[in-house]
Amino acid sequence: MAGMTITEKIMAKHSGRKHVQPGDNIWVDVDILMTHDVCGPGTIGIFHEKFGRNAKVWDKQRVVIIPDHYIFTADQKCHRNVQILRDFVREQGLPFYYDPEFVKNELGMPNPYLDPNKTTYKGVCHKALPEEGHVRPGEILLGTDSHTCTAGAFGQFATGVGNTDAAFTLGTGKTWLKVPPTMKFKFHGEIPPYLTAKDLILLVIGDIGVAGATYKTMYFAGQGISSLTLEDRMTLTNMAIEAGGKNGVCDVDEKTLQYVRHRSRIKNWEIFTDDANAQYCYEKQWDLSTIEPLVAKPHSPDNRDTARNCRDVKVDQAYIGSCTGGKITDMIFAASILKGREVKVPTYVVPGSTEVHSDMKRLNLVGVEKGPNEKSVEDILLDAGCKVGPSGCSACLGGPPDTFGRLGGTEVCISTTNRNFPGRMGSMQAAVYLASPLTVAASALTGRITDPREFVVKPIQTGMAGVL
Repeated sequence: MAGMTITEKIMAKHSGRKHVQPGDNIWVDVDILMTHDVCGPGTIGIFHEKFGRNAKVWDKQRVVIIPDHYIFTADQKCHRNVQILRDFVREQGLPFYYDPEFVKNELGMPNPYLDPNKTTYKGVCHKALPEEGHVRPGEILLGTDSHTCTAGAFGQFATGVGNTDAAFTLGTGKTWLKVPPTMKFKFHGEIPPYLTAKDLILLVIGDIGVAGATYKTMYFAGQGISSLTLEDRMTLTNMAIEAGGKNGVCDVDEKTLQYVRHRSRIKNWEIFTDDANAQYCYEKQWDLSTIEPLVAKPHSPDNRDTARNCRDVKVDQAYIGSCTGGKITDMIFAASILKGREVKVPTYVVPGSTEVHSDMKRLNLVGVEKGPNEKSVEDILLDAGCKVGPSGCSACLGGPPDTFGRLGGTEVCISTTNRNFPGRMGSMQAAVYLASPLTVAASALTGRITDPREFVVKPIQTGMAGVL
């Protein structure tokens, strides 16, 4: 009998079976279900329709609701969605709801939180889930968002589902899944200082295409992955969906466990590893020393090129944020290049969570508590001329016209986000280049797409930022 992969072992455990293989259709028990302000109302509506208006969720401790998408807007439909979530949370008595308390039943743009430490709002769901202790190795996490696969960086099975599937799980705690085959992507060597995981995932997607991993597990392995920070691994698994992946996953190591021990609301979990005789449907290897900083040109994440080849492309705007590129280590990467310099184009910075925003105010450029005479990460970004907004999804998915950083015309934007389809960041006429926070920061300084090797001369230290 063939051995099993991480994904197969997790699915076997949650289905009560000793062994599963790709193609098996199985019922599994779900550990955590997450929804937010865009899909939550629809999920709630279907739950009421199918289970009854007075039905209760299967387990209050396993439902997490995180408003994050359309928060900072005057659009009343967006405010209504938040209120639907509040009403459901109150009716059900759900403990894990992270309310944007500043969104009130009033006309106009909500006033953002004044202090990221003094709000119940958490920001982007994919960053807040692990921060608030809802992510652990060996579990199954479902979310009504395609980037739920981010949590696979913690050695769990995490995937996005539609409103109907989510409503079924809300009532039963179960879902029906087909076991995906696993693709293995192995990286050798240590990550060079001019690369981040964004370059690695753009490399992979450029090789296999946006449909190359359709309904497959993307397993990221090797010394190169071990050398990444845990947050950078989250960038890899986050963009598994951009290749069509069912989920992305990384091995659990001490970096993972250090984070989970500090954060998890549950003190027990199970770590799975691939068997030596596990089978893969695809394998590829790379040497990190041979990889250049990359971009994805408009209008697809697989339209890969090197930053160097695009050096003549002028940009009108830079954007640093999202679940992909708005983590504290991303901010430190960008600030390391921008320190003491001034951006040439409008540069929007959106922290991925309120914790990230707090860390930007608290930490210095090497990821430790700043001294009394030191600049914080946020200070450095502001001094460089960046516009720093409140945490949230913001312009990553366009949003209403008053969304911070949204593209409104024919702009060319270089961004740390995950998708660059026409209209993704607002205007259908805009052009978006996807890149790492290093490449975006370098490009903001020159006004053209710029290889960060022009600015990065030594390794960038991030300390324990994003962990403790």
